[in-house]
Amino acid sequence: MQRRKFFQYSVLSATLLAGINKLFASDKNKEIIANAKSTQNIYIINGANSKEVWGAKGKLNDSLCQIAKEELEKLGKKVTVSKIADGYDIQKESDKIINADAIIWQMPVWFMAQPWFVKKYIDEVFMEVMMKTNSNDGRHRTNPDKDYGRGGKLTTLYMLSTTWNAPAAAFTQAGEFFDGKGIDGAFYQFHKGTEFLGMKPLPSFMCNDVIKNPQIEKDFVRYRKHLQQVFA
Repeated sequence: MQRRKFFQYSVLSATLLAGINKLFASDKNKEIIANAKSTQNIYIINGANSKEVWGAKGKLNDSLCQIAKEELEKLGKKVTVSKIADGYDIQKESDKIINADAIIWQMPVWFMAQPWFVKKYIDEVFMEVMMKTNSNDGRHRTNPDKDYGRGGKLTTLYMLSTTWNAPAAAFTQAGEFFDGKGIDGAFYQFHKGTEFLGMKPLPSFMCNDVIKNPQIEKDFVRYRKHLQQVFA
């Protein structure tokens, strides 16, 4: 039984890695990755809960934030970390996002989306960012049906890193829950929200099956490698 589980995990990890490598190799992402390697100011937004929720205390996401901070500082990056569930100042947060070269969004996934307090943060802080950067919805009165969502003026890069109870197969295999659409398909709405401001996505990362079949140490190794691929 243990050997079979190990084999299944190895196959799914290889599938995820192949998908990630494809993202890194695509023409669209090559320029973005090149820009990521030259970033200096990284802001990590920790979207983990501060209190116990459904038996989880946010420790995994806290650990992933710490790993990212350590790896990026080894590369000479300046790293700031905030845990927004502990409270935040809208003005200060909007300035952090505007001044960052890249942002890492670290969070658990609750019912197929970001936790409610992360959505609250986005609603409050993104509106302030829009005003400070003179962004708009991109349309012109002469043709209001075209170019919606193209008026964002923020050039910050961002990376999505999430933790799921869903197994990797739910994302990679057709006919399973996410029908092979991957993490970015599952988080399409989140990506569109950041694109509205003009932000550009870096390859996403996720930890899977963290409750029923956790492979945390292997996830940590994968995450360190992912960070090196993106930022080194």
